[in-house]
Amino acid sequence: MKNTFLKTLGLALIFSSMACQAQERITVKGTQFYKGDKPYAYIGTNYWYGSLLASKKIGDRKRLLRELELMQKNGIDNLRILVGGDGGKYDFTVRPALQYEQGKYDEDLLDGLDFLMNEMRKRKMYAVLYLTNNWEWSGGMSQYLEWNGKGPVPVPGIAPNTWPQFMAYTEQFHSCEPCMQALENHVKFIMGRTNAYSHKKYTDDNTIMAWQVGNEPRTFTPENEAKFTVWLNNIVNLMDSLDKNHLISTGSEGLNSSNDDIGIFERTHQNPNIDYLTMHIWPKNWNWFKADNAEKTLPTTLENAGKYIDKHVAVANHLKRPIIIEEFGLGRENESLLPTASVANRDVFYNYIFGRVAESVKNNGPLQGANFWGFGGEGKAINESGKWSPGDPLTTDPPQEPQGLNSVFSSDKSTLEIVRNYNLKLKK
Repeated sequence: MKNTFLKTLGLALIFSSMACQAQERITVKGTQFYKGDKPYAYIGTNYWYGSLLASKKIGDRKRLLRELELMQKNGIDNLRILVGGDGGKYDFTVRPALQYEQGKYDEDLLDGLDFLMNEMRKRKMYAVLYLTNNWEWSGGMSQYLEWNGKGPVPVPGIAPNTWPQFMAYTEQFHSCEPCMQALENHVKFIMGRTNAYSHKKYTDDNTIMAWQVGNEPRTFTPENEAKFTVWLNNIVNLMDSLDKNHLISTGSEGLNSSNDDIGIFERTHQNPNIDYLTMHIWPKNWNWFKADNAEKTLPTTLENAGKYIDKHVAVANHLKRPIIIEEFGLGRENESLLPTASVANRDVFYNYIFGRVAESVKNNGPLQGANFWGFGGEGKAINESGKWSPGDPLTTDPPQEPQGLNSVFSSDKSTLEIVRNYNLKLKK
């Protein structure tokens, strides 16, 4: 009797311990996130290449584990990760590609995704997994168009192609039935996966905070708003039908993805299955910040960023949902790619963004987090141009951009200290 009692007690203690250690699910109530029954706000990062780094064949798992540990030490528990990479045959695209042909997948990269998710689970980190891309650097919508008979992708930067030409090409996606169906098949395939390491179904794994439609889906033109909205609602509703346990977001830049019309942003995000909103802020791309005139343009950058944030927070308040600044970045001094170059201007910009999040959280506002772009860890540019080629160290800068341009490296102690301090403040 005594042995039976002790055995029962021991099993109860084990199960109790396992329950305490279980990853708590992220949910939304009104304009707030919750982790279990406690509010959740965060300063996280973009780590799009995580599953590539976790690959057995082309990755570096020891580096991955070191980077996860360093992020954890700085309070970073929220990573935005690409679950795509399509085609992979062009310069300036992610290679190797997860989906190398339509409906065909690289098993090594799927294994890398599983490994990454399992290691994040061990550290109680959360993933936002985005499933396609508006831009050419990971294939995405333009690759689906090529696969379905719309001609070669006019990759910008490869003569004679231009950005307007690429935009006009990609706008066709929302009218291409086989393209949209192929993306839906990809969504079903990934969301239906079971992790080979944890043996958890992805739909049951609380390591996932959210599924995200894609990176910066956009309407392109006012005339395309109706088709875009139908497509967005259809894929959001599909994702919701496949997984009732996790949040869904779109990955929108906000105003800049909506023909510079905040009304379009709000109209395209009416669907109640969109659990929270997103915005991105890119001062250099939007001609706010000039690296060769930083002293004059940095104050203007902060002012413009503030106005941009305010417009989106107003929409979040109106729709009664949280909002995240999930992409923002700034280069080093004079856009140097060297990790030794000053990050003083970047630190000022980051400090402003994080301060806005902290202020909102303190006042129960809808702005509840930020993912900086991005954590480059131990990556580096290996030539002066910064051009990336397959086999080079991965950074958070996508292949079409100079490697190191917007990366926060493991050696950027001042920036990581700012991140750590704000995470401590948010998690009190």
